[in-house]
Amino acid sequence: MYAWEQIQQTVDYIDKHLGEELAIDNLAEMASLSPFYYQRLFKRLVKKPVGEYIKLRRMGKATEALLQKDSRILDIALELGFTSHEHFTRTFKETFGMTPEEYRRNPTTLNRMTKPELSLNYVLVGEGVPLVTEGIVIEVKREQTEEAVRYAGFEKKMPVAFLDGIGCDSGVDPLGQLWDDLHEAKDKIPGLMESGEEAGVTLPCSEEGFFRYFAGARIRPDAAASGYSQWELPAGEYVVCSFEAENFMMLVTDALYKALNYVYGVWLPGHGLQTEGFCAELYVSHTMETTSMEIWMKLITDREEKTE
Repeated sequence: MYAWEQIQQTVDYIDKHLGEELAIDNLAEMASLSPFYYQRLFKRLVKKPVGEYIKLRRMGKATEALLQKDSRILDIALELGFTSHEHFTRTFKETFGMTPEEYRRNPTTLNRMTKPELSLNYVLVGEGVPLVTEGIVIEVKREQTEEAVRYAGFEKKMPVAFLDGIGCDSGVDPLGQLWDDLHEAKDKIPGLMESGEEAGVTLPCSEEGFFRYFAGARIRPDAAASGYSQWELPAGEYVVCSFEAENFMMLVTDALYKALNYVYGVWLPGHGLQTEGFCAELYVSHTMETTSMEIWMKLITDREEKTE
């Protein structure tokens, strides 16, 4: 058994027993490691200490449970292993900057700790071969586009640390408001395509330590769309990573985090490919009804030719 498999066993166990006391000694024994080496290996692979990971996973589960309004907050707290309503509320507010009651009254997209699927760091599949992992199916292929596609919407500057922590660091998603702004203004965008396709694009920034994020809707090739930020998906050859999730919240948090980690950390290096500096998330619509998306990354052609 590989070391990551030993840690994955305990990660799976933790998720099934979040309401119970989870002692490090017991988890280490399950992984056939000493507590010292278990904690070192866990932090190296999961990027969080064991205790902090357990807390953040409990908070992640809490965000789901709180949307079920027929459940009392105290019952949710007890089911997740907290001894009191006060302890649960304090931990939730420290994690997300709001109380459980405030979140229940006004649900918003939160950055929450994703349960890692460590096999995605090591398993390489071929082009067009589906990779089945817990909760999602990922498929990576190449596509050629002959014409550029244009989008208009809004743009926001973000610290690079946000990208480094996606799926791990908790709190209110700062990009949620950008998407809300787009949806409020969408019907007013000149030249909007009837299909209504939407794109979220991570772009380089001239200011060190930051990146730009663009959220937009597809517009006609000849549309002016003055007053809005604009971005163009260039014609060319792309690596396209497609995947689905059970619901929209899982799609834009857990599934997106896993897919990005896999395609950039394993698939592209494993196939000797490099892509340009932008990453485009393409949606039929970035709304609660959406359960699938594609990530488009433009291949650097001269690099590809060298590897063939």
